[in-house]
Amino acid sequence: MKKVTGLLLLTLLHGFFPQTALAQDDKTALVPLPSVDDFTRGKDGWAFALGAGIEYETAYEGSDEFGFEVQPAGAIQWRRGDDILYFAGEALGWRGLRADTWLLEALIGFDEGREENDSDDGRLNGLGDTEEGFEVVLQARRAFSNDWRYWLVSRLVTGDNGNLGLFGVGRRFGDKTDGSGSELNLVAVFHDSKYANTGFGITAEQSLASGLAETRLSSGLRSIGLDYNYRHNINDNWQIFGEALYEHFSSEVRNSPIARSNYEAEIGIGFIYIF
Repeated sequence: MKKVTGLLLLTLLHGFFPQTALAQDDKTALVPLPSVDDFTRGKDGWAFALGAGIEYETAYEGSDEFGFEVQPAGAIQWRRGDDILYFAGEALGWRGLRADTWLLEALIGFDEGREENDSDDGRLNGLGDTEEGFEVVLQARRAFSNDWRYWLVSRLVTGDNGNLGLFGVGRRFGDKTDGSGSELNLVAVFHDSKYANTGFGITAEQSLASGLAETRLSSGLRSIGLDYNYRHNINDNWQIFGEALYEHFSSEVRNSPIARSNYEAEIGIGFIYIF
C-alpha cells in the first residue's frame, strides 16, 4: 500500500477545467487511468511490457533519510473482454470493469518488511527486522460517469502484519482513453493495531535493545495522502510514466520514536517498452 513537488506542478498545467471525453467506442484501455497498467491495446489475448524506473524516496516508513532506488516496471497480462489477469513484479492479480463505472481488483502481493540496516544513520538499531510475508489486496473504484473523470476509491490490505484500509476520491486530467494523461487521488488511510505496531510500535524487548521508549499504538487513522500519476505514450511501443506520493501521518503515528519525520514521500519516473 505501499510520492510530490515536481510532478504536482504538472497537475496545475492540466488545470481543473471541464474536458470533453472521447466516445467510448475509441476506448483502448480497460479504464482510462494512468495508474492502472493496461498494455493490451484493447485486444484480447496476451500482452507483455518491460521497463524500469528510478525513485527518490524515504528509506523506511517514518524515516527522515532519503535515497534513490531503481525499480522494475511492466507486466505480463492476459485480457478477455473487460477482465485482465496479470503478473507484475511480486504481485499476481485480476482486475475487471463492470457496468462501465465499477473497477474491481484483487491481488496477492509480497510485503518485504523492514530491516535494521534500512537506516544508514542507525535509527533502527536494536529494533530487529520485521517479517516478510504475503498480503491480499482488494480494491474497488466507482466512477461518477463512464468517462472516469471523477471516482471514489476503497482498498483493503490484509496479511500477517495486520490490516490497512484506504478511502478516497480521484480526478483524471486529459481526454485520451488509452490510459495516458494524469490523475490525482486524495485518500485517508486507516490501520488496525497490529498493522500500526508492526511499523511504528516498540515492544519492551526492543526498547531495552534500542534505547527508544516502549510504544504501543491503537487502531485508527494512519494518514492523509496525495497520490499523483502520469503516463505518456511516446510512440506505439514506448511509454514514460511518473508518480509522486505524499503521506502525512496522524498525531499518534508522529509520536512514535520510529517516526523521525511527520510524513512519507516519494517521487519517481521511468520508461516501459510494450512488445
